Amino acid sequence: MQRPHPAEEFALKETSPTLGGGLAGDKLTSTYDLVEQMQYLYVRVVKAKDLPAKDVTGSCDPYVEVKLGNYKGITRHFEKKSNPEWNQVFAFSKDRIQSSVVEVVVKDKDLVKDDMIGRVNFDLNEIPKRVPPDSPLAPQWYRLEDRKGDKVKGELMLAVWMGTQADEAFPDAWHSDAAVVSGEGVANIRSKVYLSPKLWYLRVNVIEAQDLQPSDRTRPPEVYVKAILGNQALRTRISPMKSINPMWNEDLMFVAAEPFEEQLLLSVDDRVAPNKDEVLGKCAIPLHNVQRRLDHKPVNTRWYNLEKHIIVEGEKKKETKFASRIHLRICLDGGYHVLDESTHYSSDLRPTAKQLWKPSIGVLELGVLSAHGLVPMKTRDQRGTTDAYCVAKYGQKWVRTRTIIDSFMPKWNEQYTWEVFDPCTVITIGVFDNSHLHGGDKVGGSKDSRIGKVRIRLSTLEADRVYTHSYPLLVLHPSGVKKMGEIQLAVRFTCSSLINMLYMYSQPLLPKMHYLHPLSVMQLDNLRHQATQIVSMRLSRAEPPLRKEVVEFMLDVDSHIWSLRRSKANFFRIMGVLGSLIAVFKWFDQICNWKNPLTTVLIHILFIILVLYPELILPTIFLYLFLIGIWYYRWRPRHPPHMDIQLSHADKALPDELDEEFDTFPSSRPSDLVRMRYDRLRSVAGRIQTVVGDLATQGERLQSLLSWRDPRATALFVIFCLIAAIALYVTPFQVVALLAGLYVLRHPRFRHKLPSVPLNFFRRLPARTDSML
Repeated sequence: MQRPHPAEEFALKETSPTLGGGLAGDKLTSTYDLVEQMQYLYVRVVKAKDLPAKDVTGSCDPYVEVKLGNYKGITRHFEKKSNPEWNQVFAFSKDRIQSSVVEVVVKDKDLVKDDMIGRVNFDLNEIPKRVPPDSPLAPQWYRLEDRKGDKVKGELMLAVWMGTQADEAFPDAWHSDAAVVSGEGVANIRSKVYLSPKLWYLRVNVIEAQDLQPSDRTRPPEVYVKAILGNQALRTRISPMKSINPMWNEDLMFVAAEPFEEQLLLSVDDRVAPNKDEVLGKCAIPLHNVQRRLDHKPVNTRWYNLEKHIIVEGEKKKETKFASRIHLRICLDGGYHVLDESTHYSSDLRPTAKQLWKPSIGVLELGVLSAHGLVPMKTRDQRGTTDAYCVAKYGQKWVRTRTIIDSFMPKWNEQYTWEVFDPCTVITIGVFDNSHLHGGDKVGGSKDSRIGKVRIRLSTLEADRVYTHSYPLLVLHPSGVKKMGEIQLAVRFTCSSLINMLYMYSQPLLPKMHYLHPLSVMQLDNLRHQATQIVSMRLSRAEPPLRKEVVEFMLDVDSHIWSLRRSKANFFRIMGVLGSLIAVFKWFDQICNWKNPLTTVLIHILFIILVLYPELILPTIFLYLFLIGIWYYRWRPRHPPHMDIQLSHADKALPDELDEEFDTFPSSRPSDLVRMRYDRLRSVAGRIQTVVGDLATQGERLQSLLSWRDPRATALFVIFCLIAAIALYVTPFQVVALLAGLYVLRHPRFRHKLPSVPLNFFRRLPARTDSML
């Protein structure tokens, strides 16, 4: 078998799955129309009654065991209860059924050996099929039998049916895929929908303080204000007014999440000596009392009393002799969008306040079908294994599929839906290995491993079309880029209003407040870091938890860290953008040098027509662009974009560059290795510095044309401008343009190897490089 070419191995592949069970055509209408239909055997154990006593004490501790071939599901047990109620559903995948009989056994929990109370058997051929949205199958009472088939005391209420993953019992059912998982691990395998906490920007405008009481009255106080919200701590500068009534008028910005669990803690401190501060007063402000604003209009200010605590006989007591005050303007800014993702991959751009939301423009549907070719992520029982699950994030809604135990080709076939408010957004799908099924929570804090990630930009999708592709799962390791497998997805973006969607293209990317009162780049970076920490902390407290390492991978938390590989990739991206411009200059140079005489003659004719009829210049340019657009329509992209290892330079990164990328911050490498990397960084930065310096030099030469820094050059330029003004005044524009164009397009026989006079003059102009140290 021929091994696929590396370029093909990392490429996107179109697939043709049988979606919706093959019941519909291109416009699918089924509830689960973006996934393949999966058959399940469902057993619903409701309750039992009149169970006989088995223990010496005259009671029983019953539980139910559902067996199908090698798979066995067990309910919880009740102590000393003859009429227990479980109401639990078991789901067995039809693909893994290895028996023709379902056995439901009621047992009595015992210390040594559990006793059988009775059982009920079902032949698979006699089990009814149920297709949603049929009404649920009603459970029935069944008499228990012993091993010989004789009736015994006790009855069990059951419902047994064949269904699909569209059944309402599917999400909360025990699955045969989890047959090896017991106890607390079962919660970790089920599918789950999570919601990100609602995030607000909290703006604290510290204006002034009054009547502060420093311990040393003879020294002018150096006062600043420190504000703490949860894990966030900020401080103002030291007030320029060194008195007991200092002023700041400084803004501090925090990220707050609903429900507001923490209070805003403020303290006014006096810098008594280096590394020694005295607290002059404190106050705590509950956030649910803070005013919420939707626009840029200022909110009302308010004075807050500062409490001062003193130590008396080893105990902290509040001093209430005299109340100092602090003047604040505090508000929750609902007009901003709180960035917890990179703006390049944002899935939501709406402001925080719901009053400012616009109607949705469509619906995004995602079908997570399957994965294949997954690599072993861990070792269990002396063999490699993978317990894979998917996480998809769009807007505030996160979804997590169920975990498929011990499979390199898992089939999820789960479908999810999101409302879309902006087409220029991105959905992110990540695949992870579950490390918390077999006591992983108790064994040294194991983490869920990354298998790969896919991003799909909605604006690259045609409306109402179902995209079915197999995406490569790529992860960068210190040893290089590695393909971890492929994930098969079905995606459909349905537009509800074409006019509203097209209107969105005329709107600013972010809410208006980002432009009316912009935040600095430093502020945005710090606030985004705080937002990602809050989101990961809240989701890790859900049940089952969406763990911190998963959330951080989905939100690209480490994307800002320096990487030589990323720097090279971005450089070649710039060169790719400039490539078309460079190609135009090369083509024009070939025209001027008469490389193709026929083309040059045609350009001469076009040029003469445009000069004689200048009103045709703009229409010709736009017509040309229109024709290029129509011509390129034939080669329009047919597939959504995917992770590209060549664009990322992941396939060309050297081992030392990858080791540097995976190094901690601050560095944990030996000093000689850090020195070598520092020298390399200086070398790269030196080349960037040279390019930036050259660009600055050209700009300064343009400025020096009229600055009289070189009096002779400026005099020559001024005289040239006077002569040119007179000549252009008396000469028709068409004649000037015609002569200039013909001079530029002249034959190589009339050209000189030496640079032109204007270029020589420009290069001799002074720049400010002479003043550089």
